[in-house]
Amino acid sequence: MELTRFEKARVIGARALQLASGAPPMLELLEKTVNPVKIAYMEFEKEVIPLVVIRGK
Repeated sequence: MELTRFEKARVIGARALQLASGAPPMLELLEKTVNPVKIAYMEFEKEVIPLVVIRGK
């Protein structure tokens, strides 16, 4: 399913908040990235974010 730009922003933002609150990253970080938004974006690109988008009818 293709996500709209708004859904993409919402998913990345929600995951970045989780990471900032201490959640462990879902992928192996090769560099010392501490920016939760960058980590969330990398997780989104690799499709490993543990979030689901449910659309209404």
